[in-house]
Amino acid sequence: MGDGRERAWQDAALAVLGLFLPVACVGCGTPDRALCRACRSVLDARGRRVRLVAGVRLDAAFEYEGLVRTLLLELKLRGRVDLGRHLGIRLGALVRTALAEAPPGTVLLRVPPSRRGARRRGFDPVVLLLARGGVRRPRSLQRVRSPDGVAPHAAGAGQKERTAVERVAATVGTLRAVRVAGRDVVLVDDVVTTGVTMAEAVRAVHAAGGRVVRCVAVASVDR
Repeated sequence: MGDGRERAWQDAALAVLGLFLPVACVGCGTPDRALCRACRSVLDARGRRVRLVAGVRLDAAFEYEGLVRTLLLELKLRGRVDLGRHLGIRLGALVRTALAEAPPGTVLLRVPPSRRGARRRGFDPVVLLLARGGVRRPRSLQRVRSPDGVAPHAAGAGQKERTAVERVAATVGTLRAVRVAGRDVVLVDDVVTTGVTMAEAVRAVHAAGGRVVRCVAVASVDR
């Protein structure tokens, strides 16, 4: 009963707010809601994904398609931080579960965004989503220059335009982990597609003397 009253008050408040700051649901276009109740139900019904990356279990909160893809693109490309809660709750739950199932003292490490993306957005999507899901700000892996001396994600072909071999060659050696020697680690990122970046993160942790016990992502491309 209490939850019903609280939801009714929230809906009334959003309706009033919509008079001054009109918005439309990113999923279906319903006015006065960033994400309407029907689309929230669709999102809640989406299943999680589990796969292996570099021999480590990856838990993804969602498959990267449809409404989930739209929400992430709105967040990352248009700065729609108001949509973060809808993705962050499930991400936070997965991270807390991963840490609870890991040995005591396990470190949570964020796979950092590209420098170009971080400058363009002005915020870190994963840190924001974790905060929305009630998870403290994680430590981050460090981005370093690639072995050929070119800064990662510099001008030139993006990951989508590269072949699988080119993606691996461009990614190996671009990340570094510090203060993880002898520690267990949970890695977290936003979207895992080929798994090349997450595999590089696993390599960086192992190279620094740590052990990755779980990877977590907001979404995974089902392959």
